[in-house]
Amino acid sequence: MGVQCITKKPKILLVPYPAQGHVNPMLKLGLALLTHGLQPIIVTPEFIHRRIVANVDLNDYQVRFMSIPDGFSGEEGPYDFFAIEKSMENIMPNHLETLLHELDEDDDGTVVCMVIDLLASWAIQVATRCGIPAAGFWPAMQATYRLITSIPEMIQADLISETGCPRHDGTVSSLPSQPLLSTEDLPWLIGTQASRKARLKFWIRILDRLTSLRWLLLNSFPQEFIIHDDEYQDDDYIAPPHNNPIIFPVGPLTEPLLTTPKNPSFWKEDTSCLEWLDHQKPNSVIYISFGSWVSPIGDAKIKTLALTLQSLNRPFIWVLAKSWRHGLPNGYSDTVSKQGKLVLWAPQFQVLQHKAVGLYLTHCGWNSTMEAIQCRKRLLCYPMAGDQFVNCKYIVKVWKIGVKVKGLGQKDVEEAVKKVMKDEEMEERLRKIYHRTMGEETSSRVAGNLKAFVLGLDQLQQNSLH
Repeated sequence: MGVQCITKKPKILLVPYPAQGHVNPMLKLGLALLTHGLQPIIVTPEFIHRRIVANVDLNDYQVRFMSIPDGFSGEEGPYDFFAIEKSMENIMPNHLETLLHELDEDDDGTVVCMVIDLLASWAIQVATRCGIPAAGFWPAMQATYRLITSIPEMIQADLISETGCPRHDGTVSSLPSQPLLSTEDLPWLIGTQASRKARLKFWIRILDRLTSLRWLLLNSFPQEFIIHDDEYQDDDYIAPPHNNPIIFPVGPLTEPLLTTPKNPSFWKEDTSCLEWLDHQKPNSVIYISFGSWVSPIGDAKIKTLALTLQSLNRPFIWVLAKSWRHGLPNGYSDTVSKQGKLVLWAPQFQVLQHKAVGLYLTHCGWNSTMEAIQCRKRLLCYPMAGDQFVNCKYIVKVWKIGVKVKGLGQKDVEEAVKKVMKDEEMEERLRKIYHRTMGEETSSRVAGNLKAFVLGLDQLQQNSLH
C-alpha cells in the first residue's frame, strides 16, 4: 500500500515513531537522502497512514509512503502511549519483516539500510533478523539524547532509583554547553508512579537495543549553543559512550538542503487563519498551540487560558482540537470573534512566518522550537511532557529567546508577555541563533554529515560483496 515510485535506486527504509512530530522530520530526512541516490520509503502503522492519506496528496512527495498493520482494527484513535507501545512490540514486527521480504523480491532495487526512530526501537530487532544495516534516528534535541543515555550513570550515582524516581531534588547532569537540569526535567516523569516506571523501562529498552546500531542521525545541531550577549561558546563535540553508534548531527533539515512540500498533516488545516492574519498589525498576534501529541490539559486550565486571552486585549490564534474545547466558556468563539480566532488545526509554519505574529505560546516541542527559531519568533513557554522541559530550559536559560509561563492565569501570562516584549536584546539573540543553527555554515555541515553517512553505507555494501 502506498504511492508507487518506479526506480532502480537502492531503497532505504525509514521507520518513524507513529506521531506527527516524528513523521515530519523523518520525511525531511528522506527528502535529503534523495539527492544521494537512494529511494526513501517511510513505513507507518495503518492508523497513521490513513490520517496522512486523508489530508495530503502523496503524489506531491518523491518519498514513498507504505503502511503495515497495527492491530487497531481500523479505529481512528487517538491511542495512548502504552497502546502504541504494545502494538509496536507485539504486532508490527512480523508485518515489517514481511514487507522487507516483499521489497527485496521486487525488481526496483534492494533495501540497503533502515533508519529507525529510537522511539520505534522494536524495528532494530527486525533489521538484525533480516541482516539489514540499521541507523538510528533521534528526532529531538541532542541534550535530551545525552540525558537518556546517562540513565545508567544516574542510577549508579543514586540520583534516581531503578524505577526512575528521583532520590532527591537537585542536578541530574552537568554537561558542557548545556544548563544544569533538575530531576523535574526527566522525560519519563509523566503520570502515575506505575506509568513513570513503565516509561523508564521503555527508555532502558531503547538503550539496550541502540548498541547494535552502526550509526545514529541526530535531528539536532552538533552542539547546543550558549549565547550570553556577544559571547559564543562552541565546545568540542562529546563522543558517545562505548559501544554506542557513530553519531552524525543532521539537523535542522531546512533549505537549502531540501525544498520541502508542506509537512504531511494528520488533520485538516484551517487556512482561513492566514487570511485573518493579513488584517492584523505587525507583531500584534499571539499564536497558541500545544502541539499534536500532548493530552488535553483539563477543562479548568482551558477555561482559565480562554479568559486570560480575552483579558489581554491582544489578537490571537488558538489551535484547539475538539477534545480540548470542553472547558471553553459558553459562546466563547462568538464572544472573542473580533479579537481572536480558534481553529482545530493550523498550517503552523506559514502562521509563524507571518509578520502579524509576534509571540508564540508553545509546549516547547522540538519541531515547534525549530520552526520558531527559523521564523525568529519570541516564545512563551509552557512545557507539559517528555523532552519539552529540557527544550524549555534551553529556550529560557541558554538561548534566552523566550520566557517560561508559570501558569495560565491572567497575572502569570501578562507578566510573561511584558517580560518577553520588553527584552530589547531578544531580537538580536533570535537573529544570532538562527544564523548559527540554520545558516550556510550549519547547512554545509549537515550536508557533509549526510554525505559521510551515505559513504559509510556504500563502503559497508562494497565490503559485503568481497
